[in-house]
Amino acid sequence: MKLYIAEKPSLGRAIASALAANTSTSEHRSDGFIKLSNGDCVSWCIGHLLEQAEPHVYNAEYKAWRMEHLPIVPDEWKLKPKKETKHQLSVLKKLVKEANELVHAGDPDREGQLLVDQVIHYLKVSAKKRATTQRLLISDLNPAAVQRALKQLELNKHFAPLSASALARSRADWLYGINMTRAYTLQGRKVGYDGVLSVGRVQTPILGLVVRRCAEIEAFISKPFYEVIAHLTTEDGQQFTANWQPSEACEPYMDEMRRVLLKKLAEKVVSSITAKPGTVTQCERKNKKQAQPLPFSLSTLQIDAARRFSMSAQNVLSTCQTLYERHKLITYPRSDCRHLPKEHFKEARSILATIKQNKPDYSKMVDGADIKIRSPAWDDGKITAHHAIIPTHRSVNSSSLSQFERQVYGLIARQYVAQFYPTHEYADTRAQIEIEGGVFVATAKTILNEGWKVLYQKDDTKKIEKTLPPLIKGQTLHCQRGELVEKNTTPPPHFTDATLLAAMTGISRFVSSATIRKILKETDGLGTEATRAGIIELLFRRGFLERLGKQIHATDVGRGLIKALPEEATLPDMTAQWEALLNAISQRESSYADFMMPLQSQLHKLIANSSSGSVDSLRGVSATKTVGRRRLKKQTSKKVSKRRSSLRKKK
Repeated sequence: MKLYIAEKPSLGRAIASALAANTSTSEHRSDGFIKLSNGDCVSWCIGHLLEQAEPHVYNAEYKAWRMEHLPIVPDEWKLKPKKETKHQLSVLKKLVKEANELVHAGDPDREGQLLVDQVIHYLKVSAKKRATTQRLLISDLNPAAVQRALKQLELNKHFAPLSASALARSRADWLYGINMTRAYTLQGRKVGYDGVLSVGRVQTPILGLVVRRCAEIEAFISKPFYEVIAHLTTEDGQQFTANWQPSEACEPYMDEMRRVLLKKLAEKVVSSITAKPGTVTQCERKNKKQAQPLPFSLSTLQIDAARRFSMSAQNVLSTCQTLYERHKLITYPRSDCRHLPKEHFKEARSILATIKQNKPDYSKMVDGADIKIRSPAWDDGKITAHHAIIPTHRSVNSSSLSQFERQVYGLIARQYVAQFYPTHEYADTRAQIEIEGGVFVATAKTILNEGWKVLYQKDDTKKIEKTLPPLIKGQTLHCQRGELVEKNTTPPPHFTDATLLAAMTGISRFVSSATIRKILKETDGLGTEATRAGIIELLFRRGFLERLGKQIHATDVGRGLIKALPEEATLPDMTAQWEALLNAISQRESSYADFMMPLQSQLHKLIANSSSGSVDSLRGVSATKTVGRRRLKKQTSKKVSKRRSSLRKKK
């Protein structure tokens, strides 16, 4: 019997259907597996069936948190079955014993490779059977794509480096998180902080990002700056404005954003250009096209839902899971991909018809779609473990959906419909005018064809189209007057759910090192599609972050933890360095040992240095959440209360 082990039930069912179609045989569905009439079986994991054992499993003494135990580094790593999926592991154990051939059908990425490999290893599959285990790589559940993949099986042992890199990451996260959390929690107890000071490779840099943003806002001192606007007329009386572009000679009086800080300088420009002639020195018009917005990945969907409906990342993820599992209205939601397989294009007409049924208010939108248009979304070369999130063929009465479910489904559906609208076309015009030796620039944007943007007009209420009269190089103009505009510098905004998620996916923007920035650009930022929502919620549960309206603020606990930690633990650089090394392992350019040994050495130093970290800022601060198994009294610090009071007054 040949046993196919898929990563999740939906993939298992897709494989079974394709196999049944290939062999013209029927299938028998049972509890946790599908048996084909030719004797082969398809079963599945339900995500991770196994998890890293807790410290006390290695040594009962580790149940008590003590500095003398740190760092805890297992000699032999242990896994334990997850309680909620124990039954499925038992199903696989029985089937693996009966099978004489195995096919690994985990997702075609690092985590998918390790997930099934760990089950095979945990179930003590013989070396002989492991040597002949095959690998099935499926990134598209479309039946034709699954059937193609079934004809291209490879030996699973060829993917051992990919599995080793995932194993190294998993164990490194355990080592770093367990040891650093215990070390700083114990330091916190010395000053009376009776809560868990959770530290992690991903969560702590995110907290650091928020803490630094809050500090920057609080330290910000607003300064006035000055702009000059020239009010111009053409020979035939048409009017428009142009903005002054300060020259290099003005740099001593400007800030790093090239804003003029000296009022007298701006006033001098105003007086010098009033009632003076000007000449058009450059005039350029470019016709441009903006392609349709790609379908959603989970992160981009979370960002859009947060912006439009103030939904948290966890709320969006939970809603997506319900739409996927219960209602079956959308494809797999935990995807990091924004593209679709070309094979899916032929299903467009059917999916559009289903959207029209599920959302009658989208009828006009769907009717306006042109099925002949093929946007850049369909690209096999850009498909990762999963394709973008799109609607399925499933119909449902919209009254059976919650408000959040209707809203999220609506976003996904509209993004899909947009693929069948024309590109957005517009003309950009830029004119440069010289007045009394000063340079002024006027710009305009003219819409030539709304295209797909017609679907988003209700969202874009602030859109104002700016026009210019026809201008040509050498044309003489008249400056009626110069206008001095005084503005004030503003601090960066507090993070919101949308902007914090955007920061996690685009974390490279927040690092100064070009090398680190390059690595982070090539990866998916901090966290994964599946973990980002949980990481943000953990920071709230631990009492490190709080929401004030839509804004996300760091609490006194969060600030105190970041202050106590070494800077390297609060920056995303470590993730970039790890990713570079892990990628080298997967490419056979490095080894598991090359990654783990330096990490263990670094861990010893970090634990030793934790005693010298200043946790005094946590003295007198009470934990505000239920942490671990200890329910702590909820109190709010005076500083947080003041911030809330201030916000209420502003409202």
